[in-house]
Amino acid sequence: MSTPATLSDLATSLAAYLETFSVDAVSARLDDHADGRLNAFEACCGRHLRQGRGETTALVHEDGGGRVTTLSYAELAAASESLAGWFADQGLGEGDRIAGMLPRTPALLIAVLAAWRIGAVYQPLFTAFGPDSVGYRLERAETRLVITDPANRAKFDGLAECPPVLAVGGPDAAYGDDHDWAAALDHAPIATPPLRQAPDAPFLQMFTSGTVGKPKGVAVPLSALPAFALYMELAVGLERDDRFWNMADPGWAYGLYYAITGPLLLGATTHFCEAGFGAEVARDFLQRHGITNFAAAPTAYRLMKASGLFDGAGECLALRRASSAGEPLNTEVVDWVERTLGCPVMDHYGQTETGMTCCNHHVLGHPRPVGGMGAPLPGYRLAILDAEGRELPPGEPGVLAVDIARSPAHFFAGYTWQEKDPFIDGYYLTGDVVVGHEDGTFQFAGRNDDIITTSGYRVGPTDVENSVLTHPAVAESAAVGQPDELRGEIIRAYVVLRDDHEPSESLAEEIRQRVRERLSTHAFPRAIEFVDALPKTPSGKIQRFKLRADAADKAAVAP
Repeated sequence: MSTPATLSDLATSLAAYLETFSVDAVSARLDDHADGRLNAFEACCGRHLRQGRGETTALVHEDGGGRVTTLSYAELAAASESLAGWFADQGLGEGDRIAGMLPRTPALLIAVLAAWRIGAVYQPLFTAFGPDSVGYRLERAETRLVITDPANRAKFDGLAECPPVLAVGGPDAAYGDDHDWAAALDHAPIATPPLRQAPDAPFLQMFTSGTVGKPKGVAVPLSALPAFALYMELAVGLERDDRFWNMADPGWAYGLYYAITGPLLLGATTHFCEAGFGAEVARDFLQRHGITNFAAAPTAYRLMKASGLFDGAGECLALRRASSAGEPLNTEVVDWVERTLGCPVMDHYGQTETGMTCCNHHVLGHPRPVGGMGAPLPGYRLAILDAEGRELPPGEPGVLAVDIARSPAHFFAGYTWQEKDPFIDGYYLTGDVVVGHEDGTFQFAGRNDDIITTSGYRVGPTDVENSVLTHPAVAESAAVGQPDELRGEIIRAYVVLRDDHEPSESLAEEIRQRVRERLSTHAFPRAIEFVDALPKTPSGKIQRFKLRADAADKAAVAP
């Protein structure tokens, strides 16, 4: 699509699209049964076979040793239908939660599609999670089956209750009761047709961090599929002949929604890189696979830029479009991507609860103020609310909200176990502070909660604090985000010790390691400060805003 010359042309481009836009039309494209019901396997795989596209490559996977395997849509369907047959023989069916703790491999994709084939709900488990994070999610969701591999199997040891385990690579001597993945894939394909479900039936069971208490459940309904497809088509600008790589881990929402579900909905080819992130790994993968459409968190772009390895690499890359999500993308990185990688990069905003809702669209033209979040994804009306829930005019900061009645693509109906009420008078409150502009675009201003965004991951401080408190030397703890040039934020923990313990770097490292092991390897406090007391209100509530200010001051003077 050619780039319009003026802002008025850009605005007309978006307006022209909205004149004929219909979420129902998008939904109809994703399902060829026309019965008002849906199935995620059908939408992401089965219908492509009926359209004669079974030989199209669904997945290109490269393992840590550089070995490449591919799966066509026909091969993906065959493998997932055999696994679905095994699932059914285990008594699994509609609504059951099937969890996967797997790296980015063909087995992961097969497991997800097999769960959807029987109308079950796929539940992601991030491979960096420790037992506290895993145990809570399995217990809360009443998970019926876990699929994992030898590298991650021990993370389920010591849980009060562990569901049956399907072991990729087969069970070893220590886990003799586990089921064998190879035998499950040898099962006869499921004979019954894909289960047709109501649009409000869940197909993903997510969890999102919060500032108070445990993570909240988000059961994503099938009605989210049109919104996912719209994001891929309009914001990411994904085309069927693209070679698409989304670096986000499918253990989290952005990766599961838009590295798996989204590209498969469009019948495109998605890429998995099993190797851990590194600038050299990213450069070589982009070149080796001729990636044309790329998505990553700002942290990845910053690390790529800082490495110096991409200087002059643009001539060797096939990139046409790049996207960023997870935290605001600064102008310096935008300029670097366009100058060095040779393609435009667009910043996108969303949440686990809603998917992506405000974007600088690759395909739709609209005003793009420097550092802006972009314009609402078609199918959403966004508003800025004051503390009383009243809409604010452009230029005044307030809480970003979704106007539900006027947002036909909106699918979030509330947290799975009603952990929190995020609605007010017909609006869903995102909790993020935003400014709206006269031209219909939005600008991120901050948060009205205490969520920490580090390397693109959203971390609730309560989880970190609770893990720190399990160390016998710790009396109190508070965690905040500290600005960091590469990661956006790092986690800084303020720790009050018990009377019989003295601060030391060795003790700080013990605390870091405990959080890594119990919670997650991405959610540990890189900075630990021992203090005599935490700032509190008269009622005893920790004043994290004071700690955030202190952390920002320390970041400003850090070498």
